Amino acid sequence: MRLATLRDGTRDGRLAVVRADGARLASAAEVAPTLQAALDRWEELAPRLRALSRDLDEGRLEGAPVEPARLSAPLPRAYEWIDGSAYLNHVRLARRARGAEPPPSLETDPLVYQGGSGVLLGPTDPLRLLDPAFGLDLEGELCAVLGDVPLGASPEAALPLVRLLCLANDVTYRNLVPGELAKGFGFFQSKPATAFAPFAATPDELGAAWRDGRAHLRVRALVDGALLGDCEAGPEMHFSFADLAAHAARTRALTAGTLLGSGTVSNADPSRGALCLAERRMREILESGAARTPFLARGQRVVIEALDAAGRSVFGRVEQEVV
Repeated sequence: MRLATLRDGTRDGRLAVVRADGARLASAAEVAPTLQAALDRWEELAPRLRALSRDLDEGRLEGAPVEPARLSAPLPRAYEWIDGSAYLNHVRLARRARGAEPPPSLETDPLVYQGGSGVLLGPTDPLRLLDPAFGLDLEGELCAVLGDVPLGASPEAALPLVRLLCLANDVTYRNLVPGELAKGFGFFQSKPATAFAPFAATPDELGAAWRDGRAHLRVRALVDGALLGDCEAGPEMHFSFADLAAHAARTRALTAGTLLGSGTVSNADPSRGALCLAERRMREILESGAARTPFLARGQRVVIEALDAAGRSVFGRVEQEVV
């Protein structure tokens, strides 16, 4: 089952189910007005949403055409946005490029931070470059939408609480990162609003591609039509979504509707490219001593999507213009 949120002039939009081919959708307001409302009563309402989805798939509901510009992020705002860094290749490249050693606990203790979740961008919303000196970058990553995760939950207990999966462009102002980290208090101004692809999918929608708490999909990123990266999301995700959820719940419970990010999908094989400009720049520094690829400029277009083995765009596209 795939779900989306129609813009209707309210903060949280109107919940819809999406047909299997991604071409049409139908309002699910009779079951739950919003995705958050569905997540709050998931065990009760998910079967009804699945029945509505089947009606759409089997032609008992006509639905309406999917128009990405009419869709917001699946969750236009969320109670929490917790972002990890589960792809250790990305972390190691970043440290090597600036001559630093990775932390000793890199393989045993996940890196996470808490980002802003009050304003989340839809799939075609513009990327606002407030100042070119900020160094605007895209980041292609997968996310989980969690149910209620109890305090101290184990990875095994957290795994079935992954309600939905989605795709994000976790935007970063790279040139603001060093100054913020130097303060020893984490990201803030360097992390503007995150954008999301239009559809959220239940894990079973991925079939065999969902295993071990990982989504074994290809994630592609293009800038102005040129391929930046085409990376495998499953094999090199060192910490699974279950691991990340358990880590986040070590000292606090997580509420239904919490967004949990994987961090930038990254592969050690350089032929796969990169899903952020910073990683390409890291490789350039390691190869030649200097970064050549610029960060995003006004007028450029970014596309990010995740494909399954059959080539289906599982979450639809993030397609944004820099303004």
